[in-house]
Amino acid sequence: MTANSQAPEAKGFRWKLVAPLAVWLVIYLWPAPSGLNVNQWHYFAVFAAVITGLILESMPVGAVGFIGLTVAGISGYIDPNPTKSLRWMLAGFAESTVWLIVGAFVFSIGYRKSQLGRRIALVLVKRLGRNTLGLGYAVAMSDFLLAPATPSNTARSGGIVYPIISNIPRIYGSEPGPTAGRIGTYVMWTAFAATAVTSSLFFTALAPNAAALAIAKKTVGVEVSWGQWFLGFAPLGILLMVLVPLLSYLVCRPEVKRSPEISDWAAKELQTMGPMSRNEWIMLGLIALAMFLWIAGSSPDIHVPVLGSNFVNATTVVFIVISLMLVTGVIEFADIVSEKSAWEVFFYFTSLLTLASGLNEIGFIKWFATEYAKPLAGLSPSTAMLLLVALFFWIHYFFSSITSHAAAVLPVVLAVGSGIPDLPVTTLAMLCMYSLGLMGVISPYATGPAPMYFGSGYIGKGQFWGFGLIFGLLYFAGLLLIVLPWLQMG
Repeated sequence: MTANSQAPEAKGFRWKLVAPLAVWLVIYLWPAPSGLNVNQWHYFAVFAAVITGLILESMPVGAVGFIGLTVAGISGYIDPNPTKSLRWMLAGFAESTVWLIVGAFVFSIGYRKSQLGRRIALVLVKRLGRNTLGLGYAVAMSDFLLAPATPSNTARSGGIVYPIISNIPRIYGSEPGPTAGRIGTYVMWTAFAATAVTSSLFFTALAPNAAALAIAKKTVGVEVSWGQWFLGFAPLGILLMVLVPLLSYLVCRPEVKRSPEISDWAAKELQTMGPMSRNEWIMLGLIALAMFLWIAGSSPDIHVPVLGSNFVNATTVVFIVISLMLVTGVIEFADIVSEKSAWEVFFYFTSLLTLASGLNEIGFIKWFATEYAKPLAGLSPSTAMLLLVALFFWIHYFFSSITSHAAAVLPVVLAVGSGIPDLPVTTLAMLCMYSLGLMGVISPYATGPAPMYFGSGYIGKGQFWGFGLIFGLLYFAGLLLIVLPWLQMG
């Protein structure tokens, strides 16, 4: 009986293990397209195999990325020099975004051990927990209120929102795994989908927005103020902030719809907890410090004397706060070492970030964008613009960094658009820039917070890809049907 019950699982595992190898072999043996050399095409074969392995969950996601990175490195696709190739392989481990994600997991340890996260979660549940949909709006509104002053969506959603809301599902008996669908999937996806919207709604809610605007200004002379950015996206952004909790509710279908007794229970639990403890006050103070430094670090007008600089990198802030958490005893170093999910995401995202950047380094992305743009010359300006925006948005499946996406693809798209007579280049630039935050929803590696929600265990691996496609299509349609006409009226 036991052997029979295990046989299908073993067979399925072998099939999922072979599928990425089959994808790699087919692409590897296929002749390189015109404009690409064999080296570039074979590197893409490795990347495609890794993505296939991630989708099918052939093995733990960290292992898939690590193996793909190793194969690409020893093959010398980026650099034939073994030492330089190794340096490329290790470069991702020094990326600030990766450590920002790990730091966000450590923040969640502090929330959990100090009980501050449970207290805040209980307050939200007490006030809004009678209705699951209302709870979703509370989660989305939390990100909305933080977004204008937090220029990193990883710091905002990963460092502040995620550690708090990760406490909510357990109150309803919803744990990662079989009971995730009770309410955990809904809460987590709502938070993730909302941060994609706020990242586009506010110019200061996503660091790559500034980089993209600098590129647009240099390439086609586009320049907009903070207010103009907000007003240009507001018709879609505000609508989506209203709709995201409801749409997530329909897509995720939480099993818990209403639970008035849970709200009453939360009130009693808060009474049992009593006043805030020493560690809770310390944790609250440290999070307030982190928010101040994140805001100060993004403003050229705020000087931080203790650090001797106007600029404070978001990841440096994480290191500062974690150090203070250790010094004050809110957490212990053993807690960091034992946080398995953080290190799984660390290896997974580091590998994907490096592999995706490799596509740009070898020129694959530029070739793809240029080849896609060639047939547009004979099309009408409006059709050409729609196709260019589509290219800019959906090519993000090849990226794990919005900043590198903007740097690699935006100049190409704007250059192609500028060469098409009567095409409104300013509108094209604005649509592309507005899409930067929105595109973060499409995959488990598309933006900084994605690996955290992906690794939470509340959103199934297949669910994440499916939900990402649904919301990606919705967000993209909104750009074309709402933002485009709005910009043309202005």
